[in-house]
Amino acid sequence: MKKSNPYLIAFILVTSLFFLWGFAHNLDPILIPHLKKSFTLTTTQSTLVDSAVFAAYFLMALPAGFIMKKFGYKIGIISGLILFSIGCFLFLPAADYQSYDFFLVALFIIACGLTILETAANPYAAALGDPATSTQRLNLAQSFNGLAAAVAPIIGARIILTKGYSETELSSMTDAARKIALASEASSVKMPYMILGIVLLVIAVLFAFTHLPKIQDNEEGSSSKSIFHALKHRHLSWAVAAQFFYVGAQVSVFSLFILYATKSASITQVRAADFLGACGIAFLIGRFLGTALMKVIAPNKLLALYAGINILLCLIAITATGMITVYTVIGICFFMSIMFPTIFALGIKGLKGDTEYGSSLLIMSIVGGAILPRVFGVISDATNNVQLGYIVPLICFAVILFFGWKGYKVRNSKEIINE
Repeated sequence: MKKSNPYLIAFILVTSLFFLWGFAHNLDPILIPHLKKSFTLTTTQSTLVDSAVFAAYFLMALPAGFIMKKFGYKIGIISGLILFSIGCFLFLPAADYQSYDFFLVALFIIACGLTILETAANPYAAALGDPATSTQRLNLAQSFNGLAAAVAPIIGARIILTKGYSETELSSMTDAARKIALASEASSVKMPYMILGIVLLVIAVLFAFTHLPKIQDNEEGSSSKSIFHALKHRHLSWAVAAQFFYVGAQVSVFSLFILYATKSASITQVRAADFLGACGIAFLIGRFLGTALMKVIAPNKLLALYAGINILLCLIAITATGMITVYTVIGICFFMSIMFPTIFALGIKGLKGDTEYGSSLLIMSIVGGAILPRVFGVISDATNNVQLGYIVPLICFAVILFFGWKGYKVRNSKEIINE
C-alpha cells in the first residue's frame, strides 16, 4: 500500500495539468471569432491564433525533451507552468495596446509552456503503473482534457463574447467610435487570462513542494542514441504522421466550430459556443467510454473504427444543412476523443531508451494544428463555403485509420538495434 500512494498522488497532480492545458486550448475557439471581429480579420487571418499556438509545439518540443532528459520531469513541469502563466499575464498589455501581433506573441509563449507540460505529462502518466494498461491510463488522464473542452467554451463565451457589439450597432458608428468600441471588446479577455495565470503559479508551487516518483524509461540497459535513431522505430514514424493529422483535424473542428455553426446552421455565436461546450461534453464522454472499451477491444482497432466513422461524419458535415450539421460535428468530437492519447501511447510503446525523443517527436507533430486549420481557412475563403473546409479533417481521419489498421505495429527491437 505504501508504494501505491506516491503514484496515486503523482497521477492526480499530473492529471490536473491535462485539465489546465485543455482549458487554455479550448478558449482559442472563443478567441478566434472574438479577435476576428475586433481586428476585422478574414477567416484565414484569424487562424493565425492556431498557427501561433501550434508552431510553438514544433519549435519547443526538442528543447522540452532535453529539459526532461537533463533535469527530470518535475523541473520540466514547473518550468512549463511558469511559461504558461507568463503568456497568460501578457494578455493584459496585449489588450491595452490593441495589437493582434501582441496577442499572437502571448499565445506563442503560452504554447511554449504547454509544449513542455505535454512532453512531460503524457509519458509520465503512461508510465505511472502497469505498462500493460498504459494506454487506458493515458486515456483516463486525457479525459480531464475533455472536461476542460466541455466547460471552457461555455465559460469563455459568457465572459468574452457576450460583452460585444452587434454588427448592426458597429455599422451605425463613426470610424472613431467603432475603434473605441472594438478596443473595449478586446479588453474582455484580460480577466479570464489573469485568473488562469494566477492559478498556474499556485499549481507550480504545489509541484515544487510535492515529491514525484522517478520513472525508468531505459529498460535492459538501452540508451537513447539520437532523434534519428528513435525514428527507426517504424511505428513511431507512423504515429508522428498520425498525430500530425489528428491534431490538425481536432483544431480545425474545435477552433472553427463557431464560424462553421453560425454559417451552416444560422445560429448566434453564443448559442454556437454552447454547442461547442456540447462538443466538449461528447469528447469527455468519449474519453471515459473509450477507456472502458479498451478493456475488451484492442486500442488500435478502436482507433481505426472511430476514424472510419468520422470519415463518414465529415461527408455529412460537408453536404448537409441546418442543425444536423451541428449534431454531426458533436458526433465527430465524440469519436475523436480517444485519438490523441491512443496514438501517443501506441507510438511510444517499446521505445525504451528512445522514449524521451519519441515523446518529443510526437509533441512536435502537434504542429499539424498550426498548418491544417490554415488549409481549412483557405478552402473556406476561396469557396466562400466554410463547410467545404471539412475536406481537411476527412483526409486526416483517413491517415489515422491506416495507423490503427497497420501503422501501429512494433518491429522487433533487435532489428532496430542492428541498424
